[in-house]
Amino acid sequence: MKVATAEQMQELDRKSIETYRIPGIVLMENAGRGAAEVISDTFPDIRNKKIAIIAGKGNNGGDGFVIARYLLNRGVSVRAYLLTDPKGLRGDAETNFTIFHRMKGEVVPVPSSKDYIKVKRDIEKFDILIDGIFGTGLDAEVRGYYREVIDHLNTIQKPMVAIDIPSGLDADTGKPLGTAIRAFLTITFGLPKIGHLIPPGIDYVGKVKVIDIGIPRRLVEEERIPTYLLEKEEIQKWLSVPRNPNTHKGDYGHLLVIAGSVGKTGAAAMASQAALRVGAGLVTLALPKSLNAVMEIKLTEVMTEPLPETAKQTLSLRAFGTIVRLCENKKAVVIGPGLGTFKETQSLVLKLIKTLDLPIILDADGLTALATQPKTLPIKNRSFILTPHPGEMARLIRSQTKEVLEDRVGLSRNFSQSQHVHLVLKGHPTLITTPKGEVFINPTGNAGMASGGTGDVLTGMIGGLVCQGFDILTSVQIAVYIHGLAGDEVAREIGEKSLIATDILQRLPTLLRGGI
Repeated sequence: MKVATAEQMQELDRKSIETYRIPGIVLMENAGRGAAEVISDTFPDIRNKKIAIIAGKGNNGGDGFVIARYLLNRGVSVRAYLLTDPKGLRGDAETNFTIFHRMKGEVVPVPSSKDYIKVKRDIEKFDILIDGIFGTGLDAEVRGYYREVIDHLNTIQKPMVAIDIPSGLDADTGKPLGTAIRAFLTITFGLPKIGHLIPPGIDYVGKVKVIDIGIPRRLVEEERIPTYLLEKEEIQKWLSVPRNPNTHKGDYGHLLVIAGSVGKTGAAAMASQAALRVGAGLVTLALPKSLNAVMEIKLTEVMTEPLPETAKQTLSLRAFGTIVRLCENKKAVVIGPGLGTFKETQSLVLKLIKTLDLPIILDADGLTALATQPKTLPIKNRSFILTPHPGEMARLIRSQTKEVLEDRVGLSRNFSQSQHVHLVLKGHPTLITTPKGEVFINPTGNAGMASGGTGDVLTGMIGGLVCQGFDILTSVQIAVYIHGLAGDEVAREIGEKSLIATDILQRLPTLLRGGI
C-alpha cells in the first residue's frame, strides 16, 4: 500500500476533482460515511453512547458533520461543537453543516476561549469524542485558542477518534506542531500518511484504519508516491509457492556467513541458523580457526570453514584468498555478525567489499568497519544490503544518533540513493530503502526485540532468502516482515521483557508454513 505525504494526498484529491470530475462534496460524503461505519463497528454499543464531535472550520470539520449526520440517522446521541462562528464556514464544510443543522442536529458554536470555558465540563461527560479540528494540511504550530482546546481534550479519559489525522500532528513527519490530539483510533482517507506510521506520530494515532473514499485506483497507481507500507497479503503471496518435489539442496542456494570472534560466537550461530530456517539449501560459516571446534558442536546442520586468525582470535587479512575462493559457488555472503573490531579484521572486511561481486549483506561489525573510511566506499556492487541500527547509521553518515532518529525516512532514502545500496534501518518501525529512493515501512515488530541477537537473526534470514534466488528487495521485505511478526507472536505469549533472539528462530517454521 502506498503511503502519502500531505501534498501527495492533496494532489490526488485535486486530480480526482478536476480530471475525473468527482465533486469534492462526494469525496467528503464518502469519507464521513466510511468513518461513521468504522466508528459503529469499533463501538458495537454505540446507541448507548453519547458522542461529541469537535469541529474546526475547514474540511476536517466538514467530515465531522457528515459523520454526525450518519450517526444521527442511526439513532445515536450526537452533538457537534464548532470552534468557529458558523458564518465563517465555506464550501463543502458549510454545506454539510447546513444539512446537519436542518436535520435538527445539535450544534454548539464555541468560537472563542471564553465560549469554550462554558462547555468544557459538558464535553467531559460524553462517552466518545471525535476530533475534526485540523486535517493533514496543517503546517504551522498550534497556538492560542486551538492549543487550549487540544490540551483540554487530551485530559479527558474517554476514547478519542481522530478524523484523517490527530489534530496538531504533522502528516509528513509525525511530529506534534506544538501540541496534538492523542487518539484511540484514527480513521484516515484514501491512503495512510507517513506521519501515521513513524515516531512520534505512531504514538499519537492509536489504531489506524484506512477507508476508500472513491479516489480512482488508476490515479493512485499512476501517481509517483515512492513510500509504501508492507502488507501481509504481499508477503503471503511470495511464500505461498510450494517447492518442486523433484528438487535438491543445491536448488536453494549456498550462503557463506563470515562471522564470529571470541565471546561473539552466538551472533555467528544465530545468523547461520536463521538462513537455514528460511529455506537456504546450504550454509557455510567462515570463522577464526580457534573457534571451529566449538562451533562444529554448536551447529549441527551448518558447515564450518576455519580460517587464519589474528592474535586476538579474529579473522586475519591472510584469510582473504580463501574467502574469495569460497565465494565461487555461493549465491550470497553475510559479513559482520560478531566479527569484532580488530583493525586487521576491519581491513579484511573492506577488501572483501571492494572485491566480491555476489550479493553482500553487511551487518554489525561489518558496518563498523565500513564506517572507519574517510567517506563511504564507492560501492560498485549493485547487490549490496546494509542493515544498521540507528547508532550504526549515524556512524555511516558521520552524524549523531539523535539526528538519525529525527529524520529516519529522509536520511535513509538519501543514503540508499547516493550509495546505490539497499538499506534496512532497524528500529521503530524498521525501514527498507532502495537505490531508486523507495521507502517501505514495516508494521511488524515490538520493543521486546530490542535484545541482543535479534539483528543477527534478521541478517541471516535476508541472506538465506537472497541465496534462494529471490531478488534483493523481495528478500529484504519477506525477512523484515516475518522477523517482526515472529517477535510479535512470541511477545503475545511470553511478554516483551522475556523475548530473546532464539525465540524468533524457533517461531519461523510455523510462520513459513503459511501461518502468517
